[in-house]
Amino acid sequence: MRIFIFLYLLVVPTLLFSQGKPASKNNLDMNTQYSSITDTVKKKKSKIATIDQYKIISLEHDTIYADTSLTLKSAYKQNHLRKDLFGLLELPNIGQPINTLQYSLTSFSPYPEIGFNGKHFNYIQADEVRYYSAATPFTELFFNTTINKGQNVDSFITLNTSKNLNFSIAYRGLRSEGDYINQLVSSGSFRFTTSYATTNKRYAINGHFTYQDNLNEENGGITTPEDFESDNPDFKNRQRLQVYLTDAESLLKGRRLFFDHAFRVNPKEGNNNLYINHQFNYESKAFEYKQPTVLSIVDGEEVQRFGESYVTSNINDQTHFERLYNKVGLAYENSLLGKFHFFVDDYRSNYEYGKIIVFKDGRTIPDNLFLQINNFGAQYEYQKNKWNGRFLYTRSITNQSLSDLDAKLRYNLNEKIQFDFRYRNINKLPNNNFNLYQSSYVQYNWSNNFKNEKINSLGAAIYTPWLNAEVQYTVLNDHLYFKDVSTAAQTALQTQIINPAQYGNAVNYLEIKANKEFKFGKFGFDNTLLYQKVDQSESIVNVPDFVTRNTLYYSNYFFKKALYAQGGVVFNYFTKYYANGYNPVIGEFYVQDTKEIGDFATIDLFINARIRQTRFYLKGEHINALFSKGNYYSAPNYPYRDFVIRFGLVWNFFQ
Repeated sequence: MRIFIFLYLLVVPTLLFSQGKPASKNNLDMNTQYSSITDTVKKKKSKIATIDQYKIISLEHDTIYADTSLTLKSAYKQNHLRKDLFGLLELPNIGQPINTLQYSLTSFSPYPEIGFNGKHFNYIQADEVRYYSAATPFTELFFNTTINKGQNVDSFITLNTSKNLNFSIAYRGLRSEGDYINQLVSSGSFRFTTSYATTNKRYAINGHFTYQDNLNEENGGITTPEDFESDNPDFKNRQRLQVYLTDAESLLKGRRLFFDHAFRVNPKEGNNNLYINHQFNYESKAFEYKQPTVLSIVDGEEVQRFGESYVTSNINDQTHFERLYNKVGLAYENSLLGKFHFFVDDYRSNYEYGKIIVFKDGRTIPDNLFLQINNFGAQYEYQKNKWNGRFLYTRSITNQSLSDLDAKLRYNLNEKIQFDFRYRNINKLPNNNFNLYQSSYVQYNWSNNFKNEKINSLGAAIYTPWLNAEVQYTVLNDHLYFKDVSTAAQTALQTQIINPAQYGNAVNYLEIKANKEFKFGKFGFDNTLLYQKVDQSESIVNVPDFVTRNTLYYSNYFFKKALYAQGGVVFNYFTKYYANGYNPVIGEFYVQDTKEIGDFATIDLFINARIRQTRFYLKGEHINALFSKGNYYSAPNYPYRDFVIRFGLVWNFFQ
């Protein structure tokens, strides 16, 4: 990781300080064709690059443009994930696992992943990487303070060496000490992307390389919630609260090489085009859990928090995972009918531990899971007038049974009103850590052969100037989850045993979400309300019935319109429910029915400002924690964060 940081710091200044080099008349570099949109002195004949020439492109080739405006929506994204966290509930420190309030935010893939989902919130997936096309070099610097010592940065630069070739290099770093014992978070994400297309658009490729690591010190939560909930001023210093683990840590790291390219068979683009497509994805991951001191101390007594262990000290559990994915296809595009794409793919993965465990009763835990899956699929894309649709179907042609039907349809009534519809039917293989896990803790070893999960989901959304609304209905069959299987005797001794399980009945989930913003002159009142209902015979999928966020703010220009600023208050609330607990040994959230959390509000005060392409953010988070009772939790034994003042900025450069 240090090598990547060194190269990043070496290359970026070189690029920045080399952009002013005079260009010859015959140079076709894009910098010779456009002047920066922020230049104050321009040649009379120079062309000015407009903002729509700074494109941000997704894997599915959806395009947006660089945005330097200051809005409430951009303020909601001023966090380490760079996205709106509505429906998510963070653990005490920044960068720790995040509990899910809104179940529809859960993503599904028919292919088996490594698992350890609690550790993947900071992990950038292949379809989350963005590609660029920039008229002139474009840089973004992101900074945010964290909790106690540390900082959160995310910076990138992208430039086109010509009209046809783009590069970008980026690094996201997070370090946050936190308020509690053994809670440090340190993570990094290096990304390099490139995009190339021939002048006649006959061949095009998008590719990226990433290296990511996410280190969490794991304290297992506080041992005495009654101390946290008391009004005793001694415990306002959170370092005085006892935790289960004082020296444990977990690490998720991964490398990925990815590219997606296409070649048009016919030399000239016309009303009928034929393409050959290929996508390649190689990724290696590793999850490590270390715990030098095995026994926990609670009120002076030794506690086996996770049960008996094969070792008396220095637990070091390691899981390794490799995946190789290739997809080859043929696409026919007709200007009237749309685009038809047929493909086959090859998925291979190896999930391993390097040892075989044999129990006295004859049970055996194998050392690896190797999978090879081949699928056949078809995709249809249609974009005409007001309609835009994408329909995908894949099905395995090997012994494993998996399939994915994903139908998306969008109708634009006009520029301001849009309707979205989506239906998805997935038959997915279990993540590997459900079927196989090895640990130094005796009761955290298992080998299973679970059935596939079946997910049916139907959703619709409408976006208008007056109201945005979404509704989704999901049916889960053979749902996989982790649950607390501790006996009553173990619970009395504060021992926690978590194992995977499969629910044989159906889970019916309904979500209705609405957003409405009212404007009163320079005042605004933004409201988001979520209602959820789950129908199930046992409490397996647990969510709060209501989640709400209400923001009242004032915005105006100052200093002869040189400064634009917003200031206001944010109110967050969710009803009480049996929230999932978090277990550090397996890096997963688990279902529990003993501790309810919720029914508390968090109030944030904020001031945001913008000067040209620089946006500043100042927020006092959870200010009511200064005078309210300590009844706020993110998960059982994990309090929600206390009041903290945080400052951040986003600075864009158009060279």
